[in-house]
Amino acid sequence: MNLAKACIHVKTISTINQLSIDKNERMKTEIQTKIDNTLTELIQLFSTIDQQQINIVPYEGSWTAAQLAQHMILSNSGFAEMINGPVKETKRNPDELVERIKSDFLDFTTKMKSPDPIVPAMAQYNKEDLLNSSKNIRENVHTAIQTEDLTKTCVMFELPGYGFLTRLEAAHFILYHTQRHIHQLKKIIRKLANVNASLS
Repeated sequence: MNLAKACIHVKTISTINQLSIDKNERMKTEIQTKIDNTLTELIQLFSTIDQQQINIVPYEGSWTAAQLAQHMILSNSGFAEMINGPVKETKRNPDELVERIKSDFLDFTTKMKSPDPIVPAMAQYNKEDLLNSSKNIRENVHTAIQTEDLTKTCVMFELPGYGFLTRLEAAHFILYHTQRHIHQLKKIIRKLANVNASLS
């Protein structure tokens, strides 16, 4: 290979690498914005409920609003730890499971059972404590997505039904799982409003 061809070859590789970097940065920005907006929506919705109401069971079989917030804290803090935890190289498409995660969690016709470690206790929760924890987790998730390589596979724990997730898939799990519970929280808020109306 002569000098001219070698220079062209190096330049081509450099261009490909830069395109890959640009694609990853766009991917990070996109998922980061979506998660920031979704976690903020959850926090804002929960903040509209009075302290006196957050521990009321709105309808049979439902969590209280406080339990829902605590469930999201337990789940999202665990996934933030996963993203920040040990990883290995990924030998498949890093977003291979994203559509399946989306389909599973945004199907509001199905009822899901939470794993025992993230089932919230029936207790009297403090609204400000839950809000502060939720805000801290939002910042932790934001920082993790911003600083880590999302194409790597997390090995902290294997998720039942999915296996080991990439950091990108774990980020999408946070996104769609939170969106599912926003849907549930809106229903709780409507039910609590009906309770208030019947008492007035």
